[in-house]
Amino acid sequence: MSSPVENYRIYAVKYAHFERRSGDNFIGGDSHDVPMPLDYFVWAVVGESRTFIVDTGFDQPMADKRGRTITNTVERGLKQIGIRADDVEDVIITHMHYDHAGNSALFPRARYHLQDREMAYCTGRCMCHHALSHPFEPEDVKSMVGRLFDGRVQFHDGASEITPGLSVHWVGGHTNGLQVVRVHTECGWVVLASDASHFYANMQEHRPFPVVYNVGDMLEGYEAAHRLASSPEHVIPGHDPAVLTRYPSHDRETEGWIVRLDAHAR
Repeated sequence: MSSPVENYRIYAVKYAHFERRSGDNFIGGDSHDVPMPLDYFVWAVVGESRTFIVDTGFDQPMADKRGRTITNTVERGLKQIGIRADDVEDVIITHMHYDHAGNSALFPRARYHLQDREMAYCTGRCMCHHALSHPFEPEDVKSMVGRLFDGRVQFHDGASEITPGLSVHWVGGHTNGLQVVRVHTECGWVVLASDASHFYANMQEHRPFPVVYNVGDMLEGYEAAHRLASSPEHVIPGHDPAVLTRYPSHDRETEGWIVRLDAHAR
């Protein structure tokens, strides 16, 4: 008999910000050329018996190096929702870019879930090309190799159920091994798309983000994410500030930087 599907709570935790123009967020630019900033998130998926962190963000030294602004540290954001980083046992890495796979010392007990092809991608010949390697940080890749030899990496190949109500699904596109996360909640199946789509507009208008490994896979990834979700409103992009206005805040103290994605959108 299969285990019952659990309903999870999902938190989007904003930790950083970057000012940007709309022309930089679409292949071919944008005729409007208006402000279209990036917000940076990690996500917490909280169940009755198990908690998963999706992506790990970056720290202040990396923000300084990359010209980003830390708004609240990842550690502080997780504490606001009752999660101690030292207690986390499972981390899902959607892909290995610096803004999703940093903070190497933050989760010392965790097992990391990663697609086979993402590890092969960020340690293979594609990294000879700056156009593909520049969003990766060598120290983050080295840290993942270290975890591998410590027995703390679980690889996935395509679609994989990690536990009833939570699964990962390869879509590629932005990187060769990018995966999305499908989570069951009281309001249906939510898909944490991460950088399968940076903004709602990328997937709604089928206009890809310009940092990309395979444009065809990116476009197909939009469709895959929507097939996995209960509705288009259940697909959560990776960097869109609109997420913080569409969903209710965790509490008054975290208004504008932590929201509940397992609630119905406004």
